[in-house]
Amino acid sequence: MQISGFTFIKNGLSLGYPILESVQSIDPICDEVVINVGYDDPNREKDDGTYEYLRDNLKGDRYVFLKSHWDPEVTSQGLILSQQTNIALEACRGKYCQYIQGDEALHEKDFPEIERGIKLMENNSNLDGLVYKYLHFYGNVDALLYTRRIYRREVRLIRNNLGIRSHLDAQGFRHQDDSKLKCKLIDASVHHYGWARKEQIMAKKVKAMDKLYHGKDFEKKEQFQYKKIWGIRPFKETHPQVLKKWIEEHRNEINMHELPLDFKIKDINLILADLLERATGYRIGEYKNYKLI
Repeated sequence: MQISGFTFIKNGLSLGYPILESVQSIDPICDEVVINVGYDDPNREKDDGTYEYLRDNLKGDRYVFLKSHWDPEVTSQGLILSQQTNIALEACRGKYCQYIQGDEALHEKDFPEIERGIKLMENNSNLDGLVYKYLHFYGNVDALLYTRRIYRREVRLIRNNLGIRSHLDAQGFRHQDDSKLKCKLIDASVHHYGWARKEQIMAKKVKAMDKLYHGKDFEKKEQFQYKKIWGIRPFKETHPQVLKKWIEEHRNEINMHELPLDFKIKDINLILADLLERATGYRIGEYKNYKLI
């Protein structure tokens, strides 16, 4: 077995995650896919139907389904997310592991580039993983958010059996001694739909995520609402084929490009930094979980 896909999800249906499509997007390059479905109760009996939904739509021995309890007391730094990622990672049997989160998808046009990256790893034992670029959709699937406030790259494929673990809130990976992975940046992109759902669904998702960082009793006073913020750009390329139906069902009617810009004085430094990056490719103060070699 060469490549294991792995992911985790909790309340994927009620929170509008494209979790089925997410798994299907990595399916063609994987020999198995490990799916860890989370539950609120220790007996792992109560969820919103996500587990059955995935089992009914993903048939065959190549899919490995796990059930796990999400401890409501684990709320610091979003650590429950890396914990649940690592449960799935530990079950992977492949030489390489392709990670995908429940609101992410790979585009089929990038498969040849990913395969080339794996060949590079085959020929260079010093490489721990591959770094992918990111497309963050915001408000709608025809709007991208690109600014230094959000990550533009991250590790999404790693070498197995090196003790590599998901780090903090599962954005990236580190070695067990907390050292950074040695990686190669490839020309493949993760399509991230985490902020491209209808407002009422997005409000539920934001509320659920806040509790993972601030505790089960945390409540924000204001209701979530989309605003046109600095960094929104039109997206004119294609989406992964497997997302076609999900996009039709979850498309937000809001036109992000026609909303008035929600500008704040503190955005001036952000704008200047983004313009510098646009001109030079250099991102000031970029946080990286990895070392590019």
